[in-house]
Amino acid sequence: MRQRFGIRRVFSALGLSAMFGFAAQSYAATELTVYTAVEAEDLKRYVAEFNKDHPDIKVRWVRDSTGIITAKLLAEKNNPQADVIWGLAATSLLLMKNQDMLQPYAPKELEKLSPNFRDKDQTPAWVGMDAWMAAICFNTVEAKKHNLPKPTSWEDLTKPAYQGHIVMPNPASSGTGFLDISSWLQTFGEQQGWGYMDRLHANISRYTHSGSKPCKLAAAGEAAIGVSFAFRGAKLKKKGAPLELVFPTEGVGWEMEAAAIVKGTKKEAAAKTLMDWIVSEKANRMYNQGYAIVARPDIKKPVPYFPADPEAIMIDNDFAWAADNRKAILAQWQDRYDGKSDPK
Repeated sequence: MRQRFGIRRVFSALGLSAMFGFAAQSYAATELTVYTAVEAEDLKRYVAEFNKDHPDIKVRWVRDSTGIITAKLLAEKNNPQADVIWGLAATSLLLMKNQDMLQPYAPKELEKLSPNFRDKDQTPAWVGMDAWMAAICFNTVEAKKHNLPKPTSWEDLTKPAYQGHIVMPNPASSGTGFLDISSWLQTFGEQQGWGYMDRLHANISRYTHSGSKPCKLAAAGEAAIGVSFAFRGAKLKKKGAPLELVFPTEGVGWEMEAAAIVKGTKKEAAAKTLMDWIVSEKANRMYNQGYAIVARPDIKKPVPYFPADPEAIMIDNDFAWAADNRKAILAQWQDRYDGKSDPK
C-alpha cells in the first residue's frame, strides 16, 4: 500500500529517508492472495472479522466453485499465484498435497481440532474448518402442483414421477456435485453406483455449475427438487422458502472445507498468521453459524433444520480414495451425462 506524504523542503535528505522508512514500516499492509470456494456472503463475514484482529494483513480473494478453483490451482502448479487456500474441499487439498503443492504448517491450537479435521502428518499440510453434507431441497408448493410425493431416499429420485423435476450440480465444477457422485460410488459400489446414476440421469432436467444453485432454483419454484447441500437449504428455509430438507435413508455424502498455505509463497509470515486465525475458536464459532459440524468439537452447537445428530447419517467417506480417483470419475461422468449441463 502506497502512502503520500507532504514533506517540507527543510527536511534534509537523511531526514526524508528516515521518515519515509518509518512510514513504510508503520502503514504498509501485507496483501495475501487467497483462493476459496466459500460462499461469498460468508467469506465477507470471515474476512471482516479477521481484519478486526489483523488490520495489517489485507486479503485479496479469488472465489469460484470448487472444481474451477481446483483446476486453477493445478494449472498454476509451476507458477503459484495464491498464498493461501481458505475453504476448499479436502479431496482437492489431498490431490495438491500429493503433488507437493502445499507448505506444511502446524497452526496454533492445532491440538484442539478433531483428528478427522487435519492432515495425518505430524506437521499437517492442511487443516479442516467445517463439514458440509448433501441434502435434497424439496419444494412443497411445486410438488403439490405436480403431484410429487416427498422422497425419502436416493433411490426414490429414480422413480418415473420425478422425470424432469430434478436439478443437481455438475461434479466437475462443483464440490457438492463431486461429493454426491463419489458417495454414491462408495455407498452402492462402483458398478451399481454408475447404474444408479444412469437411472437418475433420466430424471435430471439440468446440471448446474454451482452446488448451491439447485437448492436456490427449488426455493424459487424453478424446480421441485434440488440435490444440493444442507447449509444452503437451511438458510433458504429460514428466509421463508417453501422447502423441506430431506436426508436420504442410505446416508449422505459429505465434504470438509479445509485450508492450507501454498508452497512457494513469499508472504509466509502473514500466511501463517491467517492459518492460526482459521483454526481459532473465534473462526470456528463463525463456521458453526451455518455448519453443524466444525473442526473444534468443543464449541459446536446445533444448527436449525439440520438433523439432531448429523454425524450419524454421514457415510464413512474415504477422502483418499475420492482424491486418487477424482480424475477418472469425472472423466466417466462427463462422458455419460455432460449433455444436460448448463452452458459455462
